[in-house]
Amino acid sequence: MDKQTHRGTLEMVAAMLISGTIGWFVLLSGLPVLDVVFWRCVFGALTLLLVCALLGHLRPGLLNRVTLMLAVVSGVAIVGNWLLLFASYSRASISIGTAVYNVQPFMLVILAALLLGEKLTLQKLAWLSVSFLGMLAIVSAHDNVEQGGDDYLVGIAFALGAAFLYAVAALIIKKLKGVSPHLIALIQVSVGVLMLAPVADLATLPKGEQTWSILLTLGVVHTGGMYVLLYGAIQKLPTALTGSLSFIYPVAAIAVDWLAFDHQLTALQWLGVAAILLAAAGMQQGWRWYPRQGAGLSPKP
Repeated sequence: MDKQTHRGTLEMVAAMLISGTIGWFVLLSGLPVLDVVFWRCVFGALTLLLVCALLGHLRPGLLNRVTLMLAVVSGVAIVGNWLLLFASYSRASISIGTAVYNVQPFMLVILAALLLGEKLTLQKLAWLSVSFLGMLAIVSAHDNVEQGGDDYLVGIAFALGAAFLYAVAALIIKKLKGVSPHLIALIQVSVGVLMLAPVADLATLPKGEQTWSILLTLGVVHTGGMYVLLYGAIQKLPTALTGSLSFIYPVAAIAVDWLAFDHQLTALQWLGVAAILLAAAGMQQGWRWYPRQGAGLSPKP
């Protein structure tokens, strides 16, 4: 492994481990989701503003009107994604919310097929079916979990909504090739500040050093720092390795949920989680259900 790949791997692992602890910090804050996301955007914007300034990404002319508009719309989707995902944690648990959220690659595939005309292959449909069966297993287990049945289903719906909004944002970001990802992230969190300032409870500020330290960590570490690590890794690693390492995130989130809150999944929920993660890995890595046509045959002269 060369030095660049080694460094990129370490950056990606660190980014995924940081992501896996987000739910813990969100619930630990004890604040309404709106307020948590608002302060995450505030501290994240300040951090990314400094990063962009140091990297020279604040020069005039880097964005035209169209790219700025697309970045703003992606920001609306990302902030909505955070609101729904964080709201799912207290209803369906961090483990289940994160697992369900990992259906977003399939939503991206479907949106790309509907809006961009990309081909929806039999292989992708097969993995989509596995993911859907995993979803059914998780949903059908709601009568056996500690949370109330309706609240649990609402949590799953929120996680699905978060996955959909992430897919929308990813689709838009595809149109922003050539724009610094750090600058895109700065615009997204800045949009979050403007969106949520009118509805966040600014009249009653968070109290206590612990609460402020949690919010600061969510903004500086889980937003600014995580984006820097993630984008640095993506630039250094091949796509297949990036996709493989991304599954550290749900595994870490499930482990944190168990260690911090003693949330243990039922056998049926574990089966559903495994099916979703297997399907997402299979699609990202291009695993086939059938051998390539002509595989094993000698090439024609």
